[in-house]
Amino acid sequence: MKLWQKNTNVSEVVETFTVGNDRAMDLFLAPFDVQGSLAHITMLQSIGLLTAEELTILSTELKKIYKDIEIGDFKLEEGVEDIHSQVELMLTKTLGEVGKKIHSGRSRNDQVLVDLKLFLRSAIEQLVHNTEHLFELLQQKSEAFKNDLLPGYTHLQLAMPSSFGLWLGAYAEGLVDDVITLQSAYKVVNKNPLGSAAGYGSSFPLNRTMTTELLGFEDLNYNVVYAQMSRGKSERIVAQAVSNVAATLNKLSMDCCLYMNQNFGFISFPDELTTGSSIMPHKKNPDVFELIRARCNQLQALPNDIILLTTNLPSGYHRDFQLLKEYLFPAFITLNSCIDMMHLMISNMHVKQDLLSNDQYKYLFSVEEVNKLVLKGVPFRDAYKKIGSEIEAGTFTWSTDIAHTHEGSIGNLCTEQIAAMMRQAVASFGFEKYHDAIDKLLK
Repeated sequence: MKLWQKNTNVSEVVETFTVGNDRAMDLFLAPFDVQGSLAHITMLQSIGLLTAEELTILSTELKKIYKDIEIGDFKLEEGVEDIHSQVELMLTKTLGEVGKKIHSGRSRNDQVLVDLKLFLRSAIEQLVHNTEHLFELLQQKSEAFKNDLLPGYTHLQLAMPSSFGLWLGAYAEGLVDDVITLQSAYKVVNKNPLGSAAGYGSSFPLNRTMTTELLGFEDLNYNVVYAQMSRGKSERIVAQAVSNVAATLNKLSMDCCLYMNQNFGFISFPDELTTGSSIMPHKKNPDVFELIRARCNQLQALPNDIILLTTNLPSGYHRDFQLLKEYLFPAFITLNSCIDMMHLMISNMHVKQDLLSNDQYKYLFSVEEVNKLVLKGVPFRDAYKKIGSEIEAGTFTWSTDIAHTHEGSIGNLCTEQIAAMMRQAVASFGFEKYHDAIDKLLK
């Protein structure tokens, strides 16, 4: 079944090529297509395009379909082109002519747009909560290991003392900024395109403000041409936010791969969380971190993939947009899986204590010794020269006692302040608004 088909059958070869993987991708959109249709028919009844009785029977049947989707008892039938066609076919089979009325005042263009925005809104929420869960673990471990010193590096050369608490806390705060970028993406997608039809509006007196409220959107995509132009742009902005989270996980994974290496030996994991070698019995490979690193590298390429798919397109709808789903939808599954695996690994991480008591790390404390002289009144440049000369002469002496007290340093991690930033960032999404709206729509 094709909503657009008239009297001519399209070549089977052309149909196979143009549909591609879209049927599989459309299953991601199934619950959101029903939500959009419920809001649309409620609005159609308010402007006289459906009777109250028609609205009741259509709503009842759509809610049955929604329940089937929730329990996994839903599929696209053979020969049905997309999710929109499937829902309309099911309504028409059950209700007859009234089932055909749900498409009045909309096009598949704005129908898929509203589905996408509802999907992305939900997917961002899941990602935010998952990211927050990892953030909380990193903060917990940061506090637990705040007194365990760790070498700090610049240019991958020994630099200054750090701590496991400072290291893990850095990634926790990085996730705060990642959530803030997700918030920006959320604001972009949380606008209602429904009623823009094929991109040029409708001669029906549609009440677009009403569907905006029914679906819990924050606002409208007002200009109907821009509503269609947001296709590709919304995905690109979301992809960039997704790639930011991926970049944080990627760097943490790389650190863990290094720190597990025997030449570092800073951290270790239970045998059941590592893998072995087919010929080297001593091996404990960081395969989980390597795969997180690789998958997150792929995710960092996602914005560029979307840019290249949508570059040089004029305004209006183009079939190119169909392929965006194949890139973006699985990306959420991949990233959430990486977050879950990172949570598992960090939960079971053991850190090596008293690392910096080893003489190989003595030069980490050179700045500490310079600062001690400065505190006694020696000009910094003279203190720097004195300690440098001692290092060159092999007479450098040091102490592993450090006293860093300023905000964000080893001795003052500001864990609660960072937690407050995350709480504020998550609260500002206001997810409860759309949940309340959808709950009312589905009652």
